Amino acid sequence: MKRLSMLAVAASALALTACASLAPYGPSMGPNGQGFSEQRIESDRYRVTYRGVGAPGPVADRALLRAAQLTTDQGYDWFEVTQRYIDGRPDSAGGVRPSLSVGGGSSRYNGRYGGFSSSGVGVGVGLNFSGPSPTQTVLEIRLGRGPRPERAEAYDARDVLRNLRP
Repeated sequence: MKRLSMLAVAASALALTACASLAPYGPSMGPNGQGFSEQRIESDRYRVTYRGVGAPGPVADRALLRAAQLTTDQGYDWFEVTQRYIDGRPDSAGGVRPSLSVGGGSSRYNGRYGGFSSSGVGVGVGLNFSGPSPTQTVLEIRLGRGPRPERAEAYDARDVLRNLRP
């Protein structure tokens, strides 16, 4: 019986993970759908948005990937992130995160007609089946040609494409 209940918990966790995972890389299908979108701000400036579910890291990588694609598509060599907004909790990947708590207590009563004492210990196990939560990364980028500037937020578009392409 114990084995059957553990199997049921594992199957439920697997089903939840499969239902709410990061969609394949591609354009957003609608205003709140997973995927990328961009808005031209000036001739060499864009706002790139990538929406997904789960941990912020993979979503941020996909935003950088889209920025690199946009850079090369426009005939530029590098891009610089001038503003970065990340909306998502570090633990937003969801899934089963077990927690264990232990508590105890005791009491004693001595009254007019006698007394008693008692003690107890409790153990609780909690499972989080909430699933992954929405995550979004917005990058404002400036495009450039020639050698990449030696700044931390400047990226060689071709290197990013090589390293982050799914």
